[in-house]
Amino acid sequence: MSAPPEKRSAARAWFAAWPTAAFVLAALLAGRVGGAAAAERPELAIPAKDKVYVIPIRENIMPPLVYVVRRGVKDAMESGATALILDMKTDGGRVDVTEEIIEIVSKFKGTTVTYVNDRAFSAGAFISTATQKIYMAPQSVIGAAAPIMMAPGGGVAEKLPDTMEVKMTSAVRALVRVQAEKNGHNIEVVEAMIDKTKELKMDGEVLNKEGNILTLTDRQASKEYGDPPKKLLSSGTVESLDALLVELGYTAAQRVDIQPTGAEKLGTWINAIAPILLIIGMIGVYIEFKTPGFGLPGIIGIIAFTLYFFGGYVAGLSGAGWGVVFVLGLVLVAVELFLFPGTFIAGITGGVLMLVAIVMGMVDMYPGAPSWPAFPQLRIPLRDISVAIIVSLAVVVVMAGYFPKSSLYNKLVSQTASGEAFNTAEEERHTSQVGLNGVAISPLLPGGKARFGDRILDVITQGELIEKGSKVKIIGHSASVAVVEEHGGNEGSIPG
Repeated sequence: MSAPPEKRSAARAWFAAWPTAAFVLAALLAGRVGGAAAAERPELAIPAKDKVYVIPIRENIMPPLVYVVRRGVKDAMESGATALILDMKTDGGRVDVTEEIIEIVSKFKGTTVTYVNDRAFSAGAFISTATQKIYMAPQSVIGAAAPIMMAPGGGVAEKLPDTMEVKMTSAVRALVRVQAEKNGHNIEVVEAMIDKTKELKMDGEVLNKEGNILTLTDRQASKEYGDPPKKLLSSGTVESLDALLVELGYTAAQRVDIQPTGAEKLGTWINAIAPILLIIGMIGVYIEFKTPGFGLPGIIGIIAFTLYFFGGYVAGLSGAGWGVVFVLGLVLVAVELFLFPGTFIAGITGGVLMLVAIVMGMVDMYPGAPSWPAFPQLRIPLRDISVAIIVSLAVVVVMAGYFPKSSLYNKLVSQTASGEAFNTAEEERHTSQVGLNGVAISPLLPGGKARFGDRILDVITQGELIEKGSKVKIIGHSASVAVVEEHGGNEGSIPG
């Protein structure tokens, strides 16, 4: 007899709504965990008007620095800070990293300042133009911003070929010109730092001859030219960061210094192999669900997923909350497979939560931004998970036919969850059960339950799926779980 129409409608509404409900649950949980982490940081609770964040731009501008800057900008935005200061001392670095840092800094809506604390060469000069004001320390210099080839270790490798130099100079000039125009810096000065074909002449004084790259001292950068007079590039020379705060009118402000954690370099390597970590994690979890007990495949899978979410956390992306969401999804999938097989709701919801967590764990979200990311933010996470799913499915298809018959599977099945041998009495009892026939009283996916005479046992297959009601035979044990295969014999009873 079919269900009443109103019940069928309610069921259809539930199945249509559960993906949205799962995402909302995931977002709320991730946000709550992330918010709790932020609440543990006392600087985020101080009134916004009294707060200035200082982010160090040190050494060569390479990928780990992106993580430091991103973390600092997000903390400043979350706390409602008034100003963001880049404490600059660098010889330059990669253009692509520079572009990323410029984009991150531009998201901060308060006052942005660069303090050239010794030197801002090349990429450092580019980043300086992304802030509204530039101040310099005594005897500091800024400029020499022509593109160069970087060696793998971060040093200068060689001079660029002429054609490549022209292309890179054009691209960099466009990038920096946009930032300089937006922040009111002198375009001609900035271009003379990039393009050696430009001559810079102000009030009849030649500041840079054609064929040279412009580099300015603190005094030159703060000198006034034009009518009405306007400082060339720097708003002034100040002795220290504390003096800069006084100059900017933030004498009573709380200063928050962002410190590198030392994990940024590790995070760079982890995020570079993110698709590989996902593949290892997926295959490890698959093998663990296919074998009884808990062993090496599960440990490897958990480590891989932990590293994946740790990489996103170190990178300053969506935070650690999505790792918790992933664990919740994994638990729901396990509940579906081992406790309530055949219901599908727990398993599908868990799968959606895991998928959402993997994607959102690498999405770059900022305080105050829409809760749902735009496609450009999803592009890299979707690429990584697509590669991981395709490779993992290919490996799983091969393993589904080979793994249950392999010696590795037999070794895993023969071990207990703790890795210790059974005691003699237990071995004897298990030996007496081998060969008994029974009936599966739940789908075996691969775990489930089967009835042998008047006793019901937890059982697991060698990887194959067995439908409810099928006849099964005990062929071995793993810990307290009987290993079965489909069999057409008559049902037997368990010896006492």
